Amino acid sequence: MEPTTGLPRVEFAFPGPLRDRLVAAVLDGSKISTTGLVVDYEHEGEALPRVGERSVVVDSDDRPVAVIETTDVRVVPLSDVDFAHVVDEGEGDASVAEWRANHETFWHSDEMREALDDPEFTVDDSTLAVLQRFRLVTDLREGAGAGR
Repeated sequence: MEPTTGLPRVEFAFPGPLRDRLVAAVLDGSKISTTGLVVDYEHEGEALPRVGERSVVVDSDDRPVAVIETTDVRVVPLSDVDFAHVVDEGEGDASVAEWRANHETFWHSDEMREALDDPEFTVDDSTLAVLQRFRLVTDLREGAGAGR
């Protein structure tokens, strides 16, 4: 049986350069957390991630490249995101403020607003964020080996 059979998909950002960077960070181990918005899960009709749940990571070409396992989930207002989470996202942000600015650029993008069917969508300190920690279980790229 394929290691991805029956697993939900996880897509970091939208296809393109940002997703490529995030997926590379997952694969090299520098990204072990991610942030979603409760409103996005609700809009998509998806359940929040659960500890122990495994998901298949897809790249910009929609190819499965890894299996990850959720190790922790917290739902907090954006104002409560801590620096440890920022560091574990592996995106190089040097402060919570820098992380917040970069994420707001994404959340306020035309792509995100279109995905949420809300051309005026915006976040503030009270917006609920889903802070998900995970571990890389299997690197599915050809020649990458069985995993960690």
